[in-house]
Amino acid sequence: MRVIRKYANRRLYDTEQSRYVTLEDLRGLILDEVPFRVEDAKSGEDLTRTILLSIIIEQEQADGESEVFSNDLLEQLIRVYAMSQPLPLARYLEQGTRLMMEQQQRMQDQWQQAMRHSPMELMRELAEENMRFWQQTINQGQERKDDEE
Repeated sequence: MRVIRKYANRRLYDTEQSRYVTLEDLRGLILDEVPFRVEDAKSGEDLTRTILLSIIIEQEQADGESEVFSNDLLEQLIRVYAMSQPLPLARYLEQGTRLMMEQQQRMQDQWQQAMRHSPMELMRELAEENMRFWQQTINQGQERKDDEE
């Protein structure tokens, strides 16, 4: 597991690559499914969760069109924290999100499969096959002509 150290000046240091990194770099690690742990450089305290929340906040503020958390949803989450017996929300959200991502991946795979077998793709493949045929025919004719000379 990659260790990222967070210093008092808020800088993040990747101990494996021996360089300072940004939240965007850490986001890249997440997308690449590289496991990491963020720890306080002085105390060794695990700060991973706080950093992950910071990445989410940065994502939410980056582009208004790709917001995941509406104001209504955020208010409801705050109410869950205020309940005397909070709901086991984390497990539900983890499982629901995992299922949604798996379904999204299946849809993308099926779409790519469908596009591979589209009429336009078939026409492109036929055109390439015809082009190879004519190139081979021309090359063979040229070879016979060279042999005759």
